[in-house]
Amino acid sequence: MSDRYDVIVIGAGHAGAEAAALASRAGARTLVLTQNLETIGQMSCNPAIGGIAKGTVVREVDALGGIMGRATDRARIQFRMLNRSKGPAVWSPRAQCDRGLYRRAVRSILEQQCRVEFSQGTAAKLVLQARTVTGVVTVDGQQFTAASVVLTAGTFLRGRIHLGLDTQIEAGRAGEGPASEMAEALEHLGLEVARFKTGTPPRIDGRSVDLNRLERQDGDPEPFWFSFHERLPHPDQLPCYLTRSDDRLHEIIRRHLQESALYGGAISGRGPRYCPSIEDKIVKFPDAIGHQVFLEPEGLDTSEMYVNGLSTSLPPKVQLEFLRTLPGLERVKMTRPGYAIEYDFFPPTQLHPTLEAREIPGLFLAGQVNGTTGYEEAAGQGALAGLNAAARALGTAELVLPRDAAFIGVLVDDLVHRGVDEPYRLFTSRSEFRLLLRQDNALRRLLAYAERLNLLTDTERRAAEERLRREDAVVEVAESTFIEPESANPLLAAHGFGPLPARERVSTLARRPGVPTIDLLAACGIELKSEEAAWGDIEFKYAGFLTREHKAAGRLAQMSEFSLPNDLDYASLTSVSYEAREKLSAVRPTSLGQAGRLPGVSPSDLQSLVMEVMKRRST
Repeated sequence: MSDRYDVIVIGAGHAGAEAAALASRAGARTLVLTQNLETIGQMSCNPAIGGIAKGTVVREVDALGGIMGRATDRARIQFRMLNRSKGPAVWSPRAQCDRGLYRRAVRSILEQQCRVEFSQGTAAKLVLQARTVTGVVTVDGQQFTAASVVLTAGTFLRGRIHLGLDTQIEAGRAGEGPASEMAEALEHLGLEVARFKTGTPPRIDGRSVDLNRLERQDGDPEPFWFSFHERLPHPDQLPCYLTRSDDRLHEIIRRHLQESALYGGAISGRGPRYCPSIEDKIVKFPDAIGHQVFLEPEGLDTSEMYVNGLSTSLPPKVQLEFLRTLPGLERVKMTRPGYAIEYDFFPPTQLHPTLEAREIPGLFLAGQVNGTTGYEEAAGQGALAGLNAAARALGTAELVLPRDAAFIGVLVDDLVHRGVDEPYRLFTSRSEFRLLLRQDNALRRLLAYAERLNLLTDTERRAAEERLRREDAVVEVAESTFIEPESANPLLAAHGFGPLPARERVSTLARRPGVPTIDLLAACGIELKSEEAAWGDIEFKYAGFLTREHKAAGRLAQMSEFSLPNDLDYASLTSVSYEAREKLSAVRPTSLGQAGRLPGVSPSDLQSLVMEVMKRRST
């Protein structure tokens, strides 16, 4: 017996939830197939969403109709806008979430999608016809048929947890079994497989901590919503706390280093550079006086706290020993030990820019199975994979986001054309267009895509268009309004500028660093909401930089429009360097722009490639 769907999503973490939501919004009948329906939307590691570049991805996913921003707004128990000391163009939203509220919000939002259905089971293998995906079989013999399958298995593919050298547990995360059958099946089909590792720190009972001795960090009082489409009330905010390691903790780590799964030789996979274990910190930064440790609440209805900064694979007894060296934690009780986890991933150069496997049509991969790390990176991939899986099933247009349109585009382009040699994490520095890709303008950048693919409800679409109309109106008012010196000078003086000799346009003064457009208009008697004025204020202050980036994006678009034939024999192009021919043959880019972003392909190689293609077209 077989049930027929358009799209099957294997896994229901951050990638799987977005894949299912967006496939459904795109019109596909979608099945979520997961080992445990109770853990849909589970935050396996830090209960936080957003941060540098990551917060922008959350808003991009939301602009397309995704889940993460809405769930975060319903579950956030502390919000902070990072980088406030810098210009607003690089501000980054981050929220600490109630782990249980977040998980329940994700499932609730998914269940509101009329085309999404659920089934509990472990996928064992794909069903293929002429090497094209036609469905999935579970370990208990259930069979589901679909034109597209999205694999979002996270760390479950042959996952193995390490607690020191002596304790190894076959698991996808603590308390849940691995998905070994699917990993073996895909390897048998010829997909290249590699191993990465990641880790999580211990959790502690906050009642056993002397919080009065720690530095308290409260959230921002100003309201902020990740979602452009909802304005639900936020839960109450809770503080986080900061402490710091010292030589006592460092000495314990050095003394027990060979008991660590990583340094004792039990783990071979490479871990994330930018989220190192405490063992890595001590070994790689031996002269550091101390390392910051953040105590972050797990939720409103629990005293359990997440110990951010102490990921480890040491035995539990050693973890408790070093925890008790931290100021304020001398009598701490550990509720759950930290651990390292090793898992399979598939090097993402095996994928098309749509995230479809090159050698297995109909199979799409998203999240940590592509060698990434982070909830937000997973969500961005899941959204794109879900949309393209639906497009394949329904025969509609696929979606590839350019690098200048979204951080999701940067992420996917980096993965499929550059590959990974360590777990990939997004940073603003990975984009050559970071001033264009801001958290404040995500809706403006992606609304046209959402409308073209019919991803929003009529109410959502009208509200989004109205928001952009109000933002445009602020710019128009600022350009048409003149401010008198007596109104402008106190405000200018407060920001270190001399007096204004004559009346001036508000838009001209708004270009001055630190002078808010909203305050200038208020001085003219025009009151606005801060979120309405934010986009225009940045456009005024960064006008020159934005113009340059738009021109650079235009040049990239021209390169991207120069298509490369699918059957081009790169090995025969002797005018192209040998290294470039190897890279081009392996990846087979579809455009000159993609070819130019491959490591080992030089500008002279691109010139030769253009000449070779033009020569071919003329014959």
